[in-house]
Amino acid sequence: MAAVKKTLSIDCVGKPTREINAFIRQAADDGVPVVELLNPQARHNLGVCVLKPIHIVIRGHVGYYAAGLSDHITVEIHGSAGWGVGDNLMHGEVVVHGNAATSAAPSIRGGTVVVKGDAGPRSGISLKSGLLVVGGNSGYMTGFMMQKGRIVVCGNTAKALGDSMYQGSIFIGGSIEELGSGCEIVVPEADELDDILKTLDHYQIKAPKAFRKIRSDKSLWNFNKHDFAAWKDVL
Repeated sequence: MAAVKKTLSIDCVGKPTREINAFIRQAADDGVPVVELLNPQARHNLGVCVLKPIHIVIRGHVGYYAAGLSDHITVEIHGSAGWGVGDNLMHGEVVVHGNAATSAAPSIRGGTVVVKGDAGPRSGISLKSGLLVVGGNSGYMTGFMMQKGRIVVCGNTAKALGDSMYQGSIFIGGSIEELGSGCEIVVPEADELDDILKTLDHYQIKAPKAFRKIRSDKSLWNFNKHDFAAWKDVL
């Protein structure tokens, strides 16, 4: 039996995205531990639908939905990412060494998505479980309709933070421009802070001086459609 190479590299120039993704999935099937993508040229949908363990190293910027719909993968993006990075991740890890555009880590079911720079609006939207870490600032409606899991933002957040969140927790190290509907600020537990600081140290992200915790105030758990004052407040 021929020995499996530890790392396979593919130059993305001139290759269709479908072919690149097929290469990654075949490498995972063959037990190749690491695939390196060169010259990604900010193309969309790289590393999607990979359902077997593999380490993907992307040398450059990526477009929309990189590493989406995947399970048990490890992805390093040495650049910035477009919309929806890590979309619906089941398990695994996606680390963006630059910035991320709108809706980083949308609807993830597990695993960890790390954005070392800034993240755009709606980061962690409809989070089902898992962890999103933003080393810089995060845009408006971060944590919108969050259902479970944890979001950690070391910098500032824009308007409507945690709007309509059901469960889960958001930790903010900087300023909060505006809280969204149905959430409140509470004091974090010591064990929560210890866990967050260990995570930041692991990813070599500088921790802020302190964190505030945001959670659901449960006011929207049983919403009365006839309560027009509440409707006005939410909308």
